[in-house]
Amino acid sequence: MLVDSHCHLDFPDFAADLDQLVARAASAGVGRMVTISTRVRRLNELIAIVERFDNVYCSVGTHPHHADEEDGILPDELIALTRHPKVVALGEAGLDRFYEHGSPAAQERGFRAHIAAARATGLPLVIHTREADEECGRILEEEMGKGSFRAVLHCYTGGRELAMKAISLGLSISFTGILTFKKSDSLRALAAELPADRILVETDSPYLAPGKFRGQRNEPAYVVEVARVLAETRGVSLEEISRQTTENFFRLFSKVPAPKGVA
Repeated sequence: MLVDSHCHLDFPDFAADLDQLVARAASAGVGRMVTISTRVRRLNELIAIVERFDNVYCSVGTHPHHADEEDGILPDELIALTRHPKVVALGEAGLDRFYEHGSPAAQERGFRAHIAAARATGLPLVIHTREADEECGRILEEEMGKGSFRAVLHCYTGGRELAMKAISLGLSISFTGILTFKKSDSLRALAAELPADRILVETDSPYLAPGKFRGQRNEPAYVVEVARVLAETRGVSLEEISRQTTENFFRLFSKVPAPKGVA
């Protein structure tokens, strides 16, 4: 069994064939999917999806690109929204200095609010960080000093220093199809080095299709290709990576019920 820990099933790319897409994922051995929130104000769209499919769950949060649009959302509002039984995480929230979407100040306010909600609920925070390694590391250290919280740095493409800082703080690292790209040697080197109990796989679909499907719309079934390359990178079998990343997922996303036989 595999898990797609990060996809966006509410995006228009999937509107025409969502039922078939979820069925294809199940046929590929993907037993759980988490469709990730990018706008708190659109959570109802995600709730409608997760209530349709037994094996799909969601988060609640504001992507840094929309930080100005949803500036001022307080931890208490996020906490209240996590009471739905299928809302299993906070985020994605964080910092993005690659695109000029969302002012830096609003991104940081949102990031810290989501961390506070994660700390209060015990649910994991899905962190988006791009071209902001130093600032992200600083905020994580400061906030961890206020009290522990659980989190995953999703779609990791940052440097080794931030990754190791996250690991030292007890966080996890998740890899996408970028791991499979020919020019991702440094990312694969990092993936080979990380502790086995801190790694996850995801698609971030509809984006970032693995190399085998490059140029196509990505979808949760393709997480198998990410796992395959991660296994090759770490010198273990696909079965071992599937077992390890799935166990890691259920330990981190502990609100998601695990099937019998999965720790």
